[in-house]
Amino acid sequence: MKAPFEMPRLKGYRFHREIVAYAVWAYHQFALSTAEVEDLLAERGVIVSRETVRKWVNRFGHHFASCIKRGRPDSRGKWHLDEVVTSMRGREHWLWRAIDADGYVLDILVQPRRNARAARRFLKGLVGRFGAPRVIVTDKLRSYVKPIRELAPGAAHRAHKGLNNRIEGSHRPTRKREKLMGKFKSPRQAQRFLDAHDQINTIFRPRRYRLSATSYCHARSDAHDLWAGYTLEMTA
Repeated sequence: MKAPFEMPRLKGYRFHREIVAYAVWAYHQFALSTAEVEDLLAERGVIVSRETVRKWVNRFGHHFASCIKRGRPDSRGKWHLDEVVTSMRGREHWLWRAIDADGYVLDILVQPRRNARAARRFLKGLVGRFGAPRVIVTDKLRSYVKPIRELAPGAAHRAHKGLNNRIEGSHRPTRKREKLMGKFKSPRQAQRFLDAHDQINTIFRPRRYRLSATSYCHARSDAHDLWAGYTLEMTA
């Protein structure tokens, strides 16, 4: 958040777009609650309620996620697919997640089942959006076999739990936020939150162990430059 503000004011909003974008970024980047973002803004002289922060996150999180997806390079090489269980109001649901070889989240889908029909629905959306990949890596869940054979017949399917460690790590931020939020309240709320969180969180968390300190600083600076560009595109 910079002062003085250089971007035009967001039409219909009392606060400048940089403030709104900063609140959305802080909420997703640092696993903060809306009350903690409220305190963070108050320390900077911006007095808003936690309910206002919640509305900003819900309204503009989708915008930033869409911008990030739009700028993603080709993702048809190798995919890692996995599913993890979560409880919502006493009922089990499954979070189906797909990432590419670089660790970027391609999609996430909340479904009540963990079967072939659910696997097909998830894979159909991925293939329709990105095209068929060269390799698909999954765990040993047999429900993947038939959908992959039908929707991506040319892809090599590698079903081995040890090969899917990369996506196991991708579940950790979700678990962290789920605990902070006191579990997700509904599939719709979980889907809306994760659609934005997985995209925003990824670009600001490059794989640091693969980068030198200088390269990491450049990657972080590039991410903030992208965020500034996305902020300029915000509309009410």
